[in-house]
Amino acid sequence: MPPVSQGMVVQVPVSLSGHTLSALSLLISVPSLIASARCRSRDGLSLGTNFMPSSSSSSSVSPNPTMFKSRRRFLKLFGNACTTCGARSCLGAEFQRVCEDPQCSSPSTECEENSFRKGEGGAIGRRTFGAGVTAGTVAAPFAAAEFAARALGDMPVTIEQVTPPIAPSGNLYPAEERTVDLFERNTYSVVNIFDVTLRPQVNMTGSVEVPEGNGSGFIWDAEGHIVTNYHVIGSSLARNPSPGKLVARVTLLGADGYQKNFEATLVGADRTKDLAVLKVNAPIELLRPVNLGQSSRLRVGQRCLAIGNPFGFDHTLTVGVVSGLNRDIQSQTGVVIGGGIQTDAAINPGNSGGPLLDSGGNIIGINTAIFTRTGTSAGVGFAIPIDTVAKLVPQLIVYGKVMRPGLNVQLAPEPVARQLNVRSGALVLSVPGTSAAAKAGLKPTRRGLAGNIVLGDVIVAVGESLIINSAELAKVLDGYQVGDQVVLKVQRDDSLVELPFTLEESVR
Repeated sequence: MPPVSQGMVVQVPVSLSGHTLSALSLLISVPSLIASARCRSRDGLSLGTNFMPSSSSSSSVSPNPTMFKSRRRFLKLFGNACTTCGARSCLGAEFQRVCEDPQCSSPSTECEENSFRKGEGGAIGRRTFGAGVTAGTVAAPFAAAEFAARALGDMPVTIEQVTPPIAPSGNLYPAEERTVDLFERNTYSVVNIFDVTLRPQVNMTGSVEVPEGNGSGFIWDAEGHIVTNYHVIGSSLARNPSPGKLVARVTLLGADGYQKNFEATLVGADRTKDLAVLKVNAPIELLRPVNLGQSSRLRVGQRCLAIGNPFGFDHTLTVGVVSGLNRDIQSQTGVVIGGGIQTDAAINPGNSGGPLLDSGGNIIGINTAIFTRTGTSAGVGFAIPIDTVAKLVPQLIVYGKVMRPGLNVQLAPEPVARQLNVRSGALVLSVPGTSAAAKAGLKPTRRGLAGNIVLGDVIVAVGESLIINSAELAKVLDGYQVGDQVVLKVQRDDSLVELPFTLEESVR
């Protein structure tokens, strides 16, 4: 047998299975053992003797590579059955021709006929080492190192051979194109807001921790006014700062993709509606106001998009639909905001104060709260309707507070009203003597001469809006402004009385 370093010529397929490679490696690694156990040739034929085709006399024992026409012939070459004709009486006859098995007792021509009868045009019709072995044999010369690598399954490959083809990206679908365009047009109007009371702190390991952005906001106008939620800067507002005081730091996104930081001062805030207005002195090219939409025309099922800075990841877009309307929002300030928009667009901590947009890119609400048991989005988010925001923000800019209309009377809480057998409407408990309500003729609840309770007026309607309880009355009055003329419909004893009323600024 020639040295391993010289290589060999072996009948092998183009590709081998794992089991075939293992068997082939074993047979080649221990040729002497296999030869001594299986070979019965009268000439002492062994796999380790004269394995390469011999150039000496024809009588020498030198198996030709064509003997390995198939896997079956290779593995059973030294067995008791002929791999060509299937005869079981072979006794290991001496090699006479390259096209007959060494152990076949059948004549040479019969063996060849049996072999070619199973193929077509000389192609072997049985399962072979490789695919499509034609003309009976395929000889593949290669070096011993490569043969060993293939036998062990370590095929030499290149980076190009194992890299799958990369498909071209192509154009976006029309729906995707609209979403991308909407985000690119509105992302410059969204800002990141940091509460100035949250300072970098040194932790136990000595490293400095920089707090994440508290929340989001958006540019209201070209004058530098920023609208956000009250609770986003609640830590600063808890100190009761006066207008013009520094309460936050705002990050604006420039056209070049770089973010720029500015100090923001307080303009006005309203805890009841969870709104706050800030002001920054930024270049005009950085101030890109949003377009206002209409929340009163929203319909459940229409598409909406939220842009914000959840967990400090700035300018993040989430997409969803309007899931519900006229929801009562439990704000983080502890108050209930009526008329809220429900959406399944992902809203997480940090999205608060950011805009909720319709499919046209117009703002329809301010993201303010989520319903969750884990602290992260559960598919139920809420936004303050933009119709409410559009009425309150101008007042915060001009007056620094909301000029909320009211009756300035004391109304009975709902449990007290039910104890007094008032099932519908807002019961008036007391009326200040110098108030507009006293001038309009509203009657308070009082005690009679016998000590019994005499019910006061019960407000059952404001204009055409029915009043169920005192909370409903507050929602209805939010739709008006100070100085508006309204008609109060009150239940007095057994009669319905209409009272003209001029709304004044609420002092509560």
